Amino acid sequence: MTSTAQKSRHVAVLAGSPRYEGPLGSISHVDATDLPILHRMSIRRLVLEAGGLREPHWHANANELGYCLGGEALVTIAGNHAQRDSFTVTAGEMFFVPSGTMHSIENIGQYAAEFVLAFSHEKPEDFGMRASFAAMPDGVLGNTYDLPAGAFEEFDRKGEALEILSLPRPTPVEAQARHVNRYKYSIEAAAPQIDFHAGTAHTTNASLWPALRDIAMYSVTIGTTGMREPHWHPETAEMGYIAAGTVRMTILDPNGSTDTYTIGPGSTYFIPRAYPHHIENVGEGTAHLLIFFDQVFPGDVGYRTLINMFPRPVVAATLGIAEKDLPDFPFTQIDPLLVDRINPQT
Repeated sequence: MTSTAQKSRHVAVLAGSPRYEGPLGSISHVDATDLPILHRMSIRRLVLEAGGLREPHWHANANELGYCLGGEALVTIAGNHAQRDSFTVTAGEMFFVPSGTMHSIENIGQYAAEFVLAFSHEKPEDFGMRASFAAMPDGVLGNTYDLPAGAFEEFDRKGEALEILSLPRPTPVEAQARHVNRYKYSIEAAAPQIDFHAGTAHTTNASLWPALRDIAMYSVTIGTTGMREPHWHPETAEMGYIAAGTVRMTILDPNGSTDTYTIGPGSTYFIPRAYPHHIENVGEGTAHLLIFFDQVFPGDVGYRTLINMFPRPVVAATLGIAEKDLPDFPFTQIDPLLVDRINPQT
C-alpha cells in the first residue's frame, strides 16, 4: 500500500496549522491527538520572530529536547533549589530541559528563530508562569513575597493566555551565556560519528551528553544516491522530522501490511519499537532528518549484518528459495547505517 503523508497512520504535517499563533511567533503540535500511534513521544515546531519570547513554562510529564534550525535564542532554565542555567543557542545546536523545570526561549537575533522540540510523552502537559500566578489569590502571593495583597491587584487574571510574548527591550546576554553548559549540546560542530559518501550521522546520547533522560537524537543527512538501510530498533521508538529534502519510507506493521509513503520538509513520522523500516532519499538534493528516540542509548538491528547471523540453509528455508539461489551476501561485522543506492529508484 502506498500512502501520502496525509493518509499514513505513521505521518503528520508538523509545519501546518499552528495551535498557537501571534504577531511574534507560532507553535505547531503533533501529539497523540493528531497521530494516535504516538507513544512516549511527541513533537512541536516553535517559530519566534525578532523580539519574541516563549513565556516561562514547564512540562509536567515530559522532558524536552530542542534543535535550533535557524536564528539565535537565549534559553533560561530555573531548576531545583534555585539553580539557574542561561545560555545561547544558534543553528545546529541543541538544548535539553528536564521534566517539571521552568524555562523560557527568547529570540535575541535580528531574524526569526526556528526550533524543532521533541518530548518524552505523547501528550505533554504544560504550565505557564502567567497562569500559575493567576491561580493564586492576592493574599497568598503577598504572603509568599512579604508584601501586602494590594501589591498584586493589577495582575491580569482574566486575559487570554499568551504563549509567545513581546519584550519591551532585549534581555542583556551575560558573557557566560555563550560558554559551555550542561543543558546545551553543539551537535553539528563536531565531526559526524558516521561519515560515508552516502550520508552522515551526528549522534547524541547519554554517553556524549550526560544530561539527557528518556530521549536522544540523530542528525542524519542522506545524499542523492544514499539510503538508510532497512532496520529496526528493538527497544526504541523513532520519531523523525524532515528538515530538508524528500524521502521515501516503508514500514512493516505487525499485521503483515506495509506502509510506503513519500514526505518532504515540515513532515514528521513515528515508528513504534521494533517495526522494520527504511529511509531513502528520492529528491534532488541532500535530505536532512532530525531523528529522535525514546531512550538515551538507541540501538538498532540492520538487515546488512542480520543476514550473516544464521546459516545459509536457515536463511534459504526462511525465504522460501533454494540455497543455491541465495544471493552472495557480503559479510559485514558492523552495520554501516547508510548505504549506497546502486539500483535505480522503483
